Amino acid sequence: MLKLILLISQFLLLVTLTSTSKTNDDSSTVFDFGTLALTSLKLLGDAHLNNGTISLSLDLPVPNSGSGRVLYNKPVRFKKSAHFFTFSCFFTFSVKNLNPSSIGGGLAFVISSDDQTVGDSGGFLGLLNNQISSSSSSFVGIEFDTLMDVEFNDINGNHVGLDLNDLVSTQVGDLSAVDIDIKSGDLINAWIEYDGESKVFNVSVSYSTQKPVDPLLSFHLDLDQYVNDFMFVGFSASTQGSTEIHTIDWWSFSSSFHAGQRPLTPVNGPGAGVSPVSGPGAIVSPPPPPPPPPPRTNFYLPMENFSNPSPPPSLAPAASNHESTASKCHDQLCKKGPGAVAGVVTASAFVFVVFAGVLIWVFSKKFKSVKKSEYLTSEIIRTPREFSYKDLKVATRTFSPVRVIGHGAFGTVYKGVLPETGQLVAVKKCSHNGGQGKEEFLSELSIIGTLRHRNLLSLQGWCHEKGEILLVYDFMANGSLDKALFETRFVLLWIHRRKILIGVASALAYLHQECENQVIHRDVKTSNIMLDEGFNGKLGDFGLARQVEHDKSPVATVTAGTMGYLAPEYLLTGKATEKTDVFSFGAVILEVATGRRPIQKECSNVGGGGGKNDGGSSNLVDWVWSLHREERLISAADLRLGNEFDIEEMRKILLVGLLCSHPDQHSRPTMRLVVQMLVGETEVPIVPKSKPSMGFSTSHLLMTLQDSVSDFNDDELNRISTSSDENSFDGILQVAASSQVTAV
Repeated sequence: MLKLILLISQFLLLVTLTSTSKTNDDSSTVFDFGTLALTSLKLLGDAHLNNGTISLSLDLPVPNSGSGRVLYNKPVRFKKSAHFFTFSCFFTFSVKNLNPSSIGGGLAFVISSDDQTVGDSGGFLGLLNNQISSSSSSFVGIEFDTLMDVEFNDINGNHVGLDLNDLVSTQVGDLSAVDIDIKSGDLINAWIEYDGESKVFNVSVSYSTQKPVDPLLSFHLDLDQYVNDFMFVGFSASTQGSTEIHTIDWWSFSSSFHAGQRPLTPVNGPGAGVSPVSGPGAIVSPPPPPPPPPPRTNFYLPMENFSNPSPPPSLAPAASNHESTASKCHDQLCKKGPGAVAGVVTASAFVFVVFAGVLIWVFSKKFKSVKKSEYLTSEIIRTPREFSYKDLKVATRTFSPVRVIGHGAFGTVYKGVLPETGQLVAVKKCSHNGGQGKEEFLSELSIIGTLRHRNLLSLQGWCHEKGEILLVYDFMANGSLDKALFETRFVLLWIHRRKILIGVASALAYLHQECENQVIHRDVKTSNIMLDEGFNGKLGDFGLARQVEHDKSPVATVTAGTMGYLAPEYLLTGKATEKTDVFSFGAVILEVATGRRPIQKECSNVGGGGGKNDGGSSNLVDWVWSLHREERLISAADLRLGNEFDIEEMRKILLVGLLCSHPDQHSRPTMRLVVQMLVGETEVPIVPKSKPSMGFSTSHLLMTLQDSVSDFNDDELNRISTSSDENSFDGILQVAASSQVTAV
């Protein structure tokens, strides 16, 4: 309690302090680290204070992807009628790396209209959000990039660029030309200056605190076109699967408005940029003089260390007067007699009762929460750690739509940063569907919590509070396999595709044959395969999984899964076995090799075969079988791969995919044998040229057609059921496959 009172008093003291930065008539702004208080800064994302400096990224020993931003919390005026705007910014920064081979990201000085959000990690430098195609916010950034991003036309991984509402720089300067290496870990000084009268932007960089004679970049820019009347200034940075640490050691900023003409002088030198308007030797106004070099002391941070806070700004001395006044008041109270004393005692007692009531209420809520957790925990055996709802809410920024990274069968997945460690996680918020939500939650938690395999998505913990069901997984930097195949600008390399297939196959072999109880996943598909930073496949989403004792017969249930991945016998009987998982994995193999989805309404120019409907079917498995019958199997390979794959390796993997997709479940290999074939330990057996037919006993039909394929209309069902064609069963499967629905 004493600590709480001290914290409150410290907070009240902080609230009374004001920044000593100067703002004159809402026009000019002047500040530096020597005058800034913590209340003058706004820290967003991964940004935090570190020994008197500002760290824009997390200090983690393992590669991570994140972004952070720090802003001066008061808007700076950039426009004023009949006046020219001028600003000068000087800052000292460093980019250190715990692992020199792990690079990626960078930092930027930013002028932004948004002071609430921070952009994406990686090449976006926290300036722009990739998930938002159009944004109402605008920004001007001077980037110091440490990784060459082909997507943004970067010249190298050691450059300065001008970003105007986009990450493709309109002006670029190579830091190697002035012998500067951003990633050296040394302190680097930068000067960014703008003169509104001449509309000239100068950027200078040096290891020395003395500004170079010639700027690295000098160009004409009408800043008025890219800024609002008021904007926020600061810094943004990001990491891209790296251990980079971006630190701001000193920052000073000054801006002003002025009217009238100023003398003009030419800008020369090898580091000067060339204006596309005026050309070399352009006439440029000299920028205002730079601020003095930074002192080697930390700026004032009143909340940085409560145990030994820095001395606050001196106030008028009044300690002795206060003491005498307190003593005097005490004497006057005593002189007023017993009534006054009784009033004070009564008021104190009232405060004490209220305080005790609050404590009782808090402890009762906590006790109820514990009891609730204990009740849920009694239903789960050997699970990972329990997270608090508050921590996960903070980690996902109150489950912000900006943090959504995917949608699973039973909920939405958010990107999160754990407040305790700064670790990136994926938080799955399970959707509610009566008792099904809790049933699937308990299924996934109780099964995956006991599994340990390098190619299974690791479950870190769970939370069940406020009626919400949350699961916390390791964050996968490269998203899901289906997005890597179909929704990125870059083609997933064959070497990565092969490694992913081998990894997931080994995970399924572990589930089927190496666990204490056999686990049937029941929903193997590319959207449930996640990719880490090294493009290693991790099988996840165990919401539909079921545990079965080895050598026990499966129990029929309502068919669950996704059309295109469902085995024919499972579609109609509801019996999930390890062979139904094998069929699903066969569809995954063919999807990865061909670059085509398992079901396509219309064959378009995607993947192998040039986009033509060579097999006369929109079903991927049937299409590959038809190519194999015509001895054109290799033409199924994804055309986007070009010649960047081994033909025999591709042929072998396509044959393994057909074996796994065999219509007869008894002819499908085990997952252990699949792994051996993929890695080359076992030869692939002869695969029939034509798709075999399957024998099917109606005595095993435990579900009606209406139960299995509930999304068909009555006309389709009547047409199928009255057909006397001997291939009517294949017709049923073909119509079911082409429906493209998820049956649950």
